[in-house]
Amino acid sequence: MVKRDETDESHSLRGPIDRPALLTIRDIIDREEPLAAPSLDDYLNPTVLEVPLEDGLCHAESARIDVQWTTRADYKFHYTDADGVNFRWGKHSHDGDYIHVPGNEHYHPPPDATADPDDVEESCIKQSVEALVTRAVLKLWRIAYHAGSYDPLNAASNPP
Repeated sequence: MVKRDETDESHSLRGPIDRPALLTIRDIIDREEPLAAPSLDDYLNPTVLEVPLEDGLCHAESARIDVQWTTRADYKFHYTDADGVNFRWGKHSHDGDYIHVPGNEHYHPPPDATADPDDVEESCIKQSVEALVTRAVLKLWRIAYHAGSYDPLNAASNPP
């Protein structure tokens, strides 16, 4: 089992966790990703949707994606694996720290999902509906999985 990264990001999600959104995300992942086994950390009052994966990217033998979604449609999809690789897609206020990133959608690249403003990128995910964001994350993860590379994780189209 991969341990959850306990480090806090300096920017936080706005609003309380949206349980119905997490249930929607859970159901989509359960239906569409055979390597995943999603579950809420607490069914009645969840703080995160935990998605253990039977395999990770590149050489990682296991991984997990932790998902948070708020009633204000802020979100975080945080991947971490047994090799210590982390990355995440997020949508939330970042206090203008990422001046080269328009809007609130952003991507923290591997290997450590740093919040260093020089490393954070504009996210290729522009949707704000939980079903569309979830499908985009699953597609990007699956393309990277088959490519054996982290490069496709923030690409808006399939690699050649």
